[in-house]
Amino acid sequence: MLISGDVQGVGFRYRANYAAQRFGITGYVRNLYNGKVELEVQGEREVISMFLREVEGGHYIQISDIESEVIPLVEDERSFRVRHDGY
Repeated sequence: MLISGDVQGVGFRYRANYAAQRFGITGYVRNLYNGKVELEVQGEREVISMFLREVEGGHYIQISDIESEVIPLVEDERSFRVRHDGY
């Protein structure tokens, strides 16, 4: 997913990490040069929806758009991580 809005400098990545642990989601989150956040998640569709609601519940986080696509499952992925390589 590519997330647009007020999503950088507002704790989005760390809130996503917390929510992923809570809901058992795997994948990663990272800031991009263009001000968007890239989010790759694996889990049940319903659980991913709950995860996104939890992330957007942050005081300063305002999601204005989500571009998403379904990609192949990463079979051996076991965790969620905050990546710092997007800048």
